[in-house]
This record gives sequence, C-alpha cells and structure tokens, in this order.
Amino acid sequence: MEPIACPDCDLLQRLPELPPGGKARCSRCGCNLATRSTAPLDRPLALTVAAAIVFLIANTSPLMGLSAVGRHASTTIVEGAIEMWQQGEPTAAMIVAFCAVLAPGGYILFMLTVLLAVRRPPAPHWVGELLRWAEHMQPWSMCEVMVLGILVALIKIAELATVDAGIGMYGVGALVVLLAAIAITFDPDEVWTRVEWADGRVPRRPR
Repeated sequence: MEPIACPDCDLLQRLPELPPGGKARCSRCGCNLATRSTAPLDRPLALTVAAAIVFLIANTSPLMGLSAVGRHASTTIVEGAIEMWQQGEPTAAMIVAFCAVLAPGGYILFMLTVLLAVRRPPAPHWVGELLRWAEHMQPWSMCEVMVLGILVALIKIAELATVDAGIGMYGVGALVVLLAAIAITFDPDEVWTRVEWADGRVPRRPR
C-alpha cells in the first residue's frame, strides 16, 4: 500500500488493512486517517434500495396541487418538463429532466447494480466501469436545487392561490436525504478490492 501523508502534520506512513469498524490514526498527532464501516456494503445497499423506491414515488406522484378561481391543477416532475418543452422552453425542460430525473435515476441504477454485483467476489471487471459512471452521475443529481426552486415559487404564489404539497414533494425531499446518506456511507475502496482484474487475476478477498 502506498504511504499517505497526515493532513495535519504531513507525516508519511503506511496504513494497515482495517477490520470492519476499525480506524487508523496518525502515529505522531493522532489525526484520524481512515475508517472502515462495520457494514461497508450492506448499509449503502439498503439506502440505495430505499432511494430507488422513493425515486419512483417522487416521479410518479404529483409534486403539488394548485387551486385558484375554482380550478385545480397538479403535475409531476416529468409532466412539468414536458410542459416546459411545449411552452417553448426546451433548454429549461432538458435541464430539469436531466438533473431531476435522468441523473439521479442513473446514479441509483448504477449503484444498485454495483452493490449487488460485488456481494460475492470476485466481481466482473465491468463493475468498475459502472462505478465510474455512478461517480460521473452523482454531481449532476440536483434534486435539492429543484426543491429549493419549488419552495421559492411556492412563497411567491402563496398569496395568489392555494398550494398543497403533494406526495411527490415529500418523495423528492426524502430522495435528497437518501442520496446524501449513500455518498457518506459508501466506500468505493470496498468495491475495488472485490473487482476482478482485467487480466483475469482474482483480487485479494477482504477480511
């Protein structure tokens, strides 16, 4: 293993292989250098399955209902993007569709496939490629930006109409929390130690 530098005192040192739940501290200053979760794959997998369920709810249920002068209307995320396209705003429609639907959906799909494929090592080498795609998709999953924009719009139109938050709104809020939880609990090193090498060699089985 390549030596790493302590972020506090710059001491170069090699880290031992950590057991589940273990931590590595700097031998000079005691700074925490690395940690390993007690459930490095099970916890992210459970969160990803929950995110997939919530993602379906968020995209199939109405975000909010709007009532004004005796009329009522509601829309989902996809319907909102389609409406933007029909109203002559193709750029905004594509941005909403990509950042609120395609990117988070792709990230969840890639993560779910990766976490299931590495359950029994060695995992096929294409798992590494999917992991790279998941890392590319993650920064584009901007559900929290969409939630903030919706809240600002709700504040502005609250005096003009009656607005009711739909199930989709709560689903998007839960999805934001779950995506953040996946990023915090997921350790890509746990996946890379289980992926089969391109030349067919079997990786060392983690302890």
